Amino acid sequence: MKTQKNLLLVLSIFFLGSCASSYNVISPNTLSYMSGSSDKSVNVDYKYNLLTGRYAKRETNSNVKLVAVKVTNNSGRDLHFGKDIKLVYNNGADVVMLDNAKLFDATKQHPAIYLLYLLLTPSKLTTSSGNGASNSVPIGYAIGPGIAGGNIIAASSANSKYKEELLKYDIAGTVVKNGETVYGLVGISTNSFEGIKVKVADLQPEVTKAD
Repeated sequence: MKTQKNLLLVLSIFFLGSCASSYNVISPNTLSYMSGSSDKSVNVDYKYNLLTGRYAKRETNSNVKLVAVKVTNNSGRDLHFGKDIKLVYNNGADVVMLDNAKLFDATKQHPAIYLLYLLLTPSKLTTSSGNGASNSVPIGYAIGPGIAGGNIIAASSANSKYKEELLKYDIAGTVVKNGETVYGLVGISTNSFEGIKVKVADLQPEVTKAD
């Protein structure tokens, strides 16, 4: 009986420290940007450390980073982000950007993991009376499925909010019009927080057709 109590205690401590994380909306258009650079009258500001909880852990374990960017185009031309406007590291190497689906798969929560809470289902609470008799209450039937279901719902809801925001601020291939500022969330393949610079492709002069 003592072994069963100890097992219940260990499982409870482990699982209570492994609850699903909520998703904190980032809203890149509301952030304060401290880092950035300019090239050919195009300015790009950026910010790391956007994710929290399990999302931040997944980000680290997957060697990817979610970066918020603010792109301002005063070049006199409409430019494509990812084609005309590129991101490079301070050493000149190209920043490898991930598509939306790969970024989400690499950093999302996995709700199925919370089915492990069902291991608490057989748990019983045993009490002893003064005359030496004992009484067992099957508390696991309420604890196991209840915690499992609650965490699965919470993780799934958080993932939906995360995916929705990634889609909303997906700027890959977006045309940034002259004089316009756009905000985006970009996934990059890296395990560091290296400085990022903007690099604008050399533009060919417009050809005026003769009358």
